[in-house]
Amino acid sequence: MNQATVNLLQQYYDAFNRQDMESFLNMLTDDVIHDVNQTGREVGKEAFSKFMDRMNAHYKEQIVDISITTNDEGDRAAVEFTVLGEYLSTDEGLPEADGQTYRLPAGAFFEIRDGKVARITNYYNLEDWIAQVAG
Repeated sequence: MNQATVNLLQQYYDAFNRQDMESFLNMLTDDVIHDVNQTGREVGKEAFSKFMDRMNAHYKEQIVDISITTNDEGDRAAVEFTVLGEYLSTDEGLPEADGQTYRLPAGAFFEIRDGKVARITNYYNLEDWIAQVAG
């Protein structure tokens, strides 16, 4: 394991949990690649910032039970965690929001370059989330 990468990712999730978007985004490379769960790929810090704006408008989430694994070089990492969330407002194409809460196991894969996050690939089971908020 690479301690510098572990520390970076702990800070990344800490900033997310505090909703400190400035610190959160400063941990990304300008050309960051974001593989959005079960959809597509976005490139660049600006695209990631817009994604986070949309997410924060619809969801209030905390990341807990974080387990970080890295390769020896520290340029790759995998993180397993649980998302504790509240569905605040209806997101296009998804069930109606009414403050439903959810608990969702999830994971992310990272590429690290020059001490920053250069790629994030997130995964969670969308059908599980839909079942939790629909009903």
